[in-house]
Amino acid sequence: MVAVILAAGLGTRMKSRLPKVLHRVGGRPMLDWPIAVARAAGAGRIVVVVGHGAEAVVAHLRDTHPDVQTATQNAPRGSGDAARAALPRIGRGAGPVLILCGDVPLIQSATISRLRAARRSAPLAIVTCRPADPLGYGRIVREAGRPVRIVEEKDASAAERRIAEVNAGVYLCDGPWLGRAIRRLRPSRGGEVYLTDLVAIAARTSRVATVEADAREMIGINDRADLARAEAVLRARTIEALQRSGVTVCDPATTFVDPTVRIGQDTEIHPGVQIRGATVIGRGCTIESGCVITDSRIEDEAQILPHTVVRESRVGRGARVGPFAHLRPGTDLGNAVHVGNFVETKKARLGAGAKANHLAYLGDAEIGAHSNIGAGTITCNYDGFVKHVTVLEEEVFVGSDTQFVAPVRVGRGAYIGAGSTITREVPAGALALSRAPQQIIEGWAARRLRRRR
Repeated sequence: MVAVILAAGLGTRMKSRLPKVLHRVGGRPMLDWPIAVARAAGAGRIVVVVGHGAEAVVAHLRDTHPDVQTATQNAPRGSGDAARAALPRIGRGAGPVLILCGDVPLIQSATISRLRAARRSAPLAIVTCRPADPLGYGRIVREAGRPVRIVEEKDASAAERRIAEVNAGVYLCDGPWLGRAIRRLRPSRGGEVYLTDLVAIAARTSRVATVEADAREMIGINDRADLARAEAVLRARTIEALQRSGVTVCDPATTFVDPTVRIGQDTEIHPGVQIRGATVIGRGCTIESGCVITDSRIEDEAQILPHTVVRESRVGRGARVGPFAHLRPGTDLGNAVHVGNFVETKKARLGAGAKANHLAYLGDAEIGAHSNIGAGTITCNYDGFVKHVTVLEEEVFVGSDTQFVAPVRVGRGAYIGAGSTITREVPAGALALSRAPQQIIEGWAARRLRRRR
C-alpha cells in the first residue's frame, strides 16, 4: 500500500506564517499524525503533497521522517489536482493507495483497518461521518442506499445541504484504477479539481464502499478554533486511556498529557499539570498541581511537588522535588534525593540521598551521595567565556550562603562553613572557611544615635 497525504493547502484561515500542517496538536505537528496512521496501516511508501510553505514542510520531513517522499502542487487548484501531482511518485505498479489529509490528525488505525476490509469488494472505499454541524463539508448523495456522488457545500442545493452524512476526506483506492480515474477529473466552474469526483466516476461502473467514523475522529483543522477542538478530543482520548491503565487523573479538564507520554500504574496526576513530549513516569508517583514536565524520566515513587518545572531531566526512585523547583536540561537526580523550594539545577548530577532543600543554584555540578547543600548556595559555573564544573564528593556538608567558584573540588566528608566563597580544592574531611572575622564595637549604636540628634 502507498499512502498519499495532501498537505499543500494555503491554510489562510490559520492567519499564520507557519504552514497549517506544522501547527501542533498533542505536542506534534499535525502532519505527523496521518504519517503515523499510514505507517500503522502498513503503508510501504508515504508521499506528502506539498505546496504553500513547501520549504518548511520539506525541512520538517527531512529532519523527522527522512523516508517520506514529497510531490509538489505548483498552484492551489484543488484536492484532485494535488492527488494528481502524486501520481509520478505512486508509480504504475502500486497496490492500494490510501489518501489522507494532512489537516485531519485524529483519524485512528482502527478506521483504516475497517476501510481496508470494505475496499476488498470495490475499487474505491471512503470514510464518512455525521458531525453535529455539517456546514462546510461535502455531502454524500445516495441513491437506493448506494453512494453515487459527493457534492461540495458551495455547489449543493438546499435539499442536499440537509444531508447529515458528509465526506471525511479519506479514500482507499485500487492503484491502477486511481491512475486511470484521476486523469478523468475535470475542473469545476471555479477552476478547482475535486478529488470527491472520484465517487461519481466509480459509481458509474462499479460500487463505492463506505465506512462511517465518529465525527470527533474526523475533525478537519482550518483555523485556531478547530485546532483547540482537536486538541481537546486528543487530550480526552489520551487521559481516558491513562485512567483505564491504572493512572489517577484527578481533574481531566485541567490536565494536559501528550499522547507520547508513558505513565505507570498507581501514579496520581493532580489538577493543572502538563506532561509533554517523550516523558516517562514510573509507578506510584505523585505529580502535584501546576507542574510542567517535558521530555524527562521520573522513576517509581517519586514526588514532584506543586509548580515544579522539569525539562530533559531524570528524577530517581523515591526522590522529592519542589515545590517551585526548576530542573533544567541535563539534571540527573539519584534515588531519594530531595530538591526543594526555589532550587534550580542545570547539568547537575546529585547522588542518592543528597539534599538541596532551599534557595540554591546548582549548575554544571556533581554532588555526591548524602551530601547536604545549605540554603543560598550557588555554583559559579560561568567565567564569561566557558562553563566549569563543581565537584562535591560524598557526604559533604555545605553551610548556607556558600559560593563555589568553578572549577573546584571538595573531598568526601568535608564541611564548608556558612557564608564561604570556595575557590580552591578542599581536602576530604577538612573544614573550609572564608568569611571575614566578626567585629563587635561596644556602644556604637548609642553614639551614632546621639550624633544624629
